[in-house]
Amino acid sequence: MVNYVKRDFYLEKLINRMNNGEVKVITGPRRCGKSWLLCRIFKDYLLSTGVDEKNIIIVSFDIDEDVYGDLTDRQTLKSFLYSRITSSEENYYVILDEVQEVDGFEKIVNGLNAKDNVDVYLTGSNSHFLSSDIRTIFRGRSDEIRVYPFTFNEFCTNRTEPTAELWKEYYTYGGMPGLLRHNTPEQKVAYLQRLWNKTYIDDVVERNHVKNREALSSLVDALCSSIGSLTNPSRISNIIKSVQHTNIDPATVGKYIGYLEDAFLFEGARRFNIKGNKYFDTIKKYYAVDVGLRGAKLNFRQQEPSHIMENVIYNELRVRGFAVDVGLVEAREIREGKMGYIQYEVDFIATNGIDRFYIQSAFELSSDEKRQQELNSLTRIDDSFKKIVIVGSDIAPYIDGKGIHYMGLFQFLNTSLE
Repeated sequence: MVNYVKRDFYLEKLINRMNNGEVKVITGPRRCGKSWLLCRIFKDYLLSTGVDEKNIIIVSFDIDEDVYGDLTDRQTLKSFLYSRITSSEENYYVILDEVQEVDGFEKIVNGLNAKDNVDVYLTGSNSHFLSSDIRTIFRGRSDEIRVYPFTFNEFCTNRTEPTAELWKEYYTYGGMPGLLRHNTPEQKVAYLQRLWNKTYIDDVVERNHVKNREALSSLVDALCSSIGSLTNPSRISNIIKSVQHTNIDPATVGKYIGYLEDAFLFEGARRFNIKGNKYFDTIKKYYAVDVGLRGAKLNFRQQEPSHIMENVIYNELRVRGFAVDVGLVEAREIREGKMGYIQYEVDFIATNGIDRFYIQSAFELSSDEKRQQELNSLTRIDDSFKKIVIVGSDIAPYIDGKGIHYMGLFQFLNTSLE
């Protein structure tokens, strides 16, 4: 039996946006649970509040059904929807799943949203639903909710195994909801690799008319191999040429990375000079939307706990609504008898418009030298925002004499940063 993970975090976001006059756009990679969130979890909530089932109109465009005709045809879809909205006195909830399959859907959605008694919800898995496009398509009357694969906390729902065992499973296979239907390691691996080959790569190639599928796949491998490393298109191009013997120029690398980000498969964290208060234009760190997908693309050859932990922390911060940059602190110091500027890295700068946190991901602090290495950047930041070191071991949280907070990974994944 498949466990029902309720995803209360996202349900609350939907509830808080009900009947706000805006189109609710649910974005995220394919198979991350967007359809389940709307068509099962949110529908169950609406029914529990007394909404009549006939007033919940759901159309899933990636399911091959022709009971009502070809609903991917704009006019057929419009006729179907308006035939179901029969009263101006009752509220209706229209859910259009993977609506990008319909050419010209924007006019229909804008027309529905103009009705005072119709609340519209969409899901999408590609660049039609990037924030910049949403504002244009829906004339500023839209509200985006980004959905990710299961967090570790969600992954542990209804599970009774020890936390260490659950973590091992999570950092190996990740949090794609479809894994709940697969019991053995072989089944999980096959499922994740099918997602890459038959869903993600095919979708990116088809939607963006990519001519060099081999180069795209090599780029995905390179990004998966270099999570948490500062890089740019030129460096990635050189890595692909030297390691995978595939020629792809930096301009094409940049374009293909854009396609992968548009498909919500990777995110790039920009590098920010904390004291200089400015961004570096070209250098980023890239993180996979799911560590299990990342592992499957590499045939689980590179299972470095420190890099996986860093990727999980990044994703957790994004799920919580933080904007995340990677930080740089420059300090003027004497090295080998010469005065110069030394650069120190901060793994994450997490901000939400109110709070800011400086975070170091340290899988282990096994020596004073390692500890000092992790603290070099944090101790040189002279503002008052909270500074945190997250370690891989299960430690009791504490604050050192410099005001730096320490916590274990599992505590971070289950508590807020405040």
